[in-house]
Amino acid sequence: MEHAAVPGMTPEQILQTWIDRYAATILKTCFVCLSDRAQAEDATQDTFIKAWRHLADFQRKGVANEKAWLLKIAINTCRDYRRTAWFRHVDARTALEDLPQRLMEAEAEDHDLMLTVCGLPDRYKQVVLLYYYHGLTEQETADSLGLSLATVSRRLRKAEALLRAALEGGEQDA
Repeated sequence: MEHAAVPGMTPEQILQTWIDRYAATILKTCFVCLSDRAQAEDATQDTFIKAWRHLADFQRKGVANEKAWLLKIAINTCRDYRRTAWFRHVDARTALEDLPQRLMEAEAEDHDLMLTVCGLPDRYKQVVLLYYYHGLTEQETADSLGLSLATVSRRLRKAEALLRAALEGGEQDA
């Protein structure tokens, strides 16, 4: 993977590169986590603000995967949003049509799968998004979520079982 934080780039250039590369990905992730377009857009902006504030940490630690680092910030930002009183009043039924059309280019069956993923409990939804949707390895997923590799593996297996049951019309408790 090409690293955005190369010597000679200003912090502004690094941030702009991240926004160009990852804004749509982070918006989709935030939308799936929050089930609200306006909140997802706010969380996306907050993610880049936090990344900007912690750019020195990113450079000092020599983070290997900038996408995983940004997704970790996005997921933590969404967690913070979900802790607010506002979320007690949100209709949890997700309508992917709320996202701009250019961000939701999917076949009908992909659309159904994404709606099913949106209905998973957060612990399973997050690992599915990072591992399958964003293509992170299990270790990168574990690092992004602050979990052990074994926990990520267990959650992926459970999420797969839940998705299989839901898509086949079965009911299974999380």
